[in-house]
Amino acid sequence: MRTRSLAALSVAALSAVLLAGCSTPADPDAEPTPSASAALDLCDAQVASGAATESVTVEGEIGQKSSATFTAPLEVTELQSTVVSEGSGDPVASGDLVTYALSAFSADTGEELASMGYADSPLLPQQISAESPLGQMFGCATPGTRVVAAFPATEQGAGEVYIIDLIDVVPTAATGEEQEPVDGMPTVELADDGQPSVTLPDGDMPTEFQKATLKKGDGAVVEPGDQVLVQYHGVSWNTGEVFDESWGGAPFPFTVGSGVVQGFSDAVTGETVGSQIIAVLPPSAAYGEGEINDADLKGQTLVFVVDIIGAAPAAQ
Repeated sequence: MRTRSLAALSVAALSAVLLAGCSTPADPDAEPTPSASAALDLCDAQVASGAATESVTVEGEIGQKSSATFTAPLEVTELQSTVVSEGSGDPVASGDLVTYALSAFSADTGEELASMGYADSPLLPQQISAESPLGQMFGCATPGTRVVAAFPATEQGAGEVYIIDLIDVVPTAATGEEQEPVDGMPTVELADDGQPSVTLPDGDMPTEFQKATLKKGDGAVVEPGDQVLVQYHGVSWNTGEVFDESWGGAPFPFTVGSGVVQGFSDAVTGETVGSQIIAVLPPSAAYGEGEINDADLKGQTLVFVVDIIGAAPAAQ
């Protein structure tokens, strides 16, 4: 567990491996997966520095694509992480959502393999914990910290070297400017941690898809095909009951237009990161028409409150 490799799975799969720490089921109707355990201390989770990572010379600024120079082939016998530059501010804590960027290099040849997470190729925020790859490399570092990490070769590929920047901690709920409520829409109250509760209005259930912006963020606009990280709270208009939510577990990552009901994608499309959206999904935008039963959500009108935490273009 402690030497779980990012690199061994190949650079192409790297972002998916890192995101696994905050992964939840592929549709909002499933039971959410709890966040990674905090039983291990995050500070103690950081692996030791070693000869391989200490031999790497790094050039470039934090948050910008950088270069790694070392004598190749570089012998890497175990996962190692060396702090190149320390950040400032409060240390990250288990469960925090963080932004990060990296450049990857072959330990055999020294050639650059890929870079991601910088301004031209953002990555979704990742939940850090003692059991996550980021936690193993950074421990309880402060934002602005840079490390060199090295992974040994496996049956799937050669060893690799990463320059990884821990950029910032991001909010776990929408922080945009509050907007005027829309008449006829359900109302939302927020707990201190941002978790919503929904009150349904009197009257007939809507028969068309509706959405409204509760908070307007100033981040990137969500486009079809984007990868998006959200918090969500789902209520059945038919029963008045909460049927699913990400709150209490980990934020939910998905690709707009894939793996979720159409209305869930429509709720975030065209909206900005940092926004909170309320959407009403009739059966045609949710799980389809049919006899309502206890086994699924077919035939039900659903209400989602969605906080948009992060977004990244589909093509990395």
